[in-house]
Amino acid sequence: DLVDWQKPLLWQVGYLGEKYDEWVHQPVDRPIRLFHSDFLEFLSKTAWYVVFLVWTPVVLYLSWVSYTSLAQGNTRLFSSFTTEYSIPVHKYYFPFIFLLGMILWSLLEYLIHRFVFHMKPPASNYYLITLHFLLHGQHHKSPFDSSRLVFPPVPASLVIGFFYGVLRLLLPEVLGLAVFVGGLCGYVIYDMMHYYLHYGSPKKGTYLYGLKAYHVKHHFEHQKSGFGISTRFWDYPFRTLIPEETFKKED
Repeated sequence: DLVDWQKPLLWQVGYLGEKYDEWVHQPVDRPIRLFHSDFLEFLSKTAWYVVFLVWTPVVLYLSWVSYTSLAQGNTRLFSSFTTEYSIPVHKYYFPFIFLLGMILWSLLEYLIHRFVFHMKPPASNYYLITLHFLLHGQHHKSPFDSSRLVFPPVPASLVIGFFYGVLRLLLPEVLGLAVFVGGLCGYVIYDMMHYYLHYGSPKKGTYLYGLKAYHVKHHFEHQKSGFGISTRFWDYPFRTLIPEETFKKED
């Protein structure tokens, strides 16, 4: 092996250099330890139900806040530019704004997976290789480590807080919150679905069965395509769809 499996891997992978990309895409069926610190190692692992238990109450509460705030009738689009032609945002629009947030999340899911998680770090850059392995490389190296299939709540809260701040800057407060909570719901569905695609047993011919087959192909044969997880929709316009004939041959 190119690494010592008895020691934390995170500080070793950066030394693999040009061998890293090939090594990280050769999966193993064994748990991975990332950190020397037991505390940091604990924070880097998460049971799937923790994500659901932590973020579902947040989604429900913020949905209620968004809806009741819109019901006050004070939210208007373009009010910072003009008061005469600003557009009121009624409470009945909330489901559509929520759905917009989920759609935006699905696009963000694709872009992060493709351009961040699957970046190819320069062979000479120890730190970028280490960062890539921390973010996603370890998942491709050990795709059946059940404790690392969902995003831990502590680092997730930092990323989620960042996107909330961006939406607050771009949209009126209540509108930004409504879009945000839809996106947060999309994230929870994504993480739950990702876990299920690895450990679930969907019935053949169902939507989830197709997604599971698609995701397995991504892990073991087509690491440079098939970036959609909760949906394959964005793989079509970005031309990263896994060829359909690869599935037909197996059938």
